[in-house]
Amino acid sequence: MTKAVQNLVRAVLLALPPIAGAGLASAEDTQGAGGVTIELSSAVNQDHGCLLSFVVENAHPADIGGAVYETVLFGAQGEVALLTLLDFQDLPAGRPRVRQFKFAGLACNRISRILINGVQDCAYPGDLADACLSGLTLRSRLETELIG
Repeated sequence: MTKAVQNLVRAVLLALPPIAGAGLASAEDTQGAGGVTIELSSAVNQDHGCLLSFVVENAHPADIGGAVYETVLFGAQGEVALLTLLDFQDLPAGRPRVRQFKFAGLACNRISRILINGVQDCAYPGDLADACLSGLTLRSRLETELIG
């Protein structure tokens, strides 16, 4: 082998580990990037109650067959107004879903914030046992906070 070829081979071999490592890190980042996003989209007073609309997206690689979240609604003074379970049903991977929940006897302007307190049920086929909570992102388009 000539000196020039040896130098070229050495340069290629030295460049391979960072390139290979970058590829592996990229695959890990993609795998760990999944999660569920819940956005409080609207609140409408309706028939002596409040109708809350949420936009939910599942960024996991597989569908979630069912997702039930324990949720707390806080009143205008910060007090616990209601502890309930919200069934967001099935969440297909990569497709947004709108889910609505009506809370009788509670005016929308009396809800100061909403806490996603935990997961009651999550039907996910993969090995990620906490798919509905791991990577959970919460947003609100309203003055009402959505926290978790």
